[in-house]
Amino acid sequence: MLPVTAGMIALAYNIPGVNSEIRLPRDVYVDIFAGVIKRWDDPRITAANPGLTFPHRDIALVARQDSSGTTAAFTKHLAAIGSGWRDAGMGVGKLIDWPKGTMVAPGNEGVAGRIKVSEGSIGYVEYWFAQRLGLRMAALQNKAGSYVTPTSHAGELALSGRVAKVKELDASVLDPAASGAYPITTYSWMFLYPRYADPAKGKAMHDYAEWVLSQQAQDYGAQLGYLPLSADVTALGREALAGLVY
Repeated sequence: MLPVTAGMIALAYNIPGVNSEIRLPRDVYVDIFAGVIKRWDDPRITAANPGLTFPHRDIALVARQDSSGTTAAFTKHLAAIGSGWRDAGMGVGKLIDWPKGTMVAPGNEGVAGRIKVSEGSIGYVEYWFAQRLGLRMAALQNKAGSYVTPTSHAGELALSGRVAKVKELDASVLDPAASGAYPITTYSWMFLYPRYADPAKGKAMHDYAEWVLSQQAQDYGAQLGYLPLSADVTALGREALAGLVY
């Protein structure tokens, strides 16, 4: 298992009459996706956004239809930041049961597209897809209490925790502690067989994975809106890659 890149999960929204960035406290965005908070003018939302007027209309949730690593990372984060997610009976994983009435769409591009055309909606989507479609993205309250929007700097701060093993990387970003860190940040992974019967195929996979961990590949990922891995993380990846046999 090799880390290949990292990225941010944005909460993108389409709220009629609200043309600026909104702030969502930690317990609020948990309860929105758990179906506990049902309307945009809920007092907990308005209290966090003085000066903004929210419409008295239902919140339309948008989620992934397909089994998704984005869903797994998002639900792990929601479960990690407090008891509200589990208390509401919500699950964690690549595919879960969302509250009744949730709109679902395939892929990050499907979710982003649905948000763009659905008034009153909010959904979780990889940052790059939300940015490409020009969707508004919420500032989320992090562990330090700061409201942070998804930016490359905020994402890199979320990745700044140092760990000793590859398997500890996921846990290190479930609820990042840095004051300026964007709270929903995740690593993306490549899975390889530990041994390849076909030496040519094994070498090809090894060489490709080695390139993915290179600075050239990390810089290319950054151009696409992903977060480049730091040198210590790529070193962990190379350590894992050294165990591949072909």
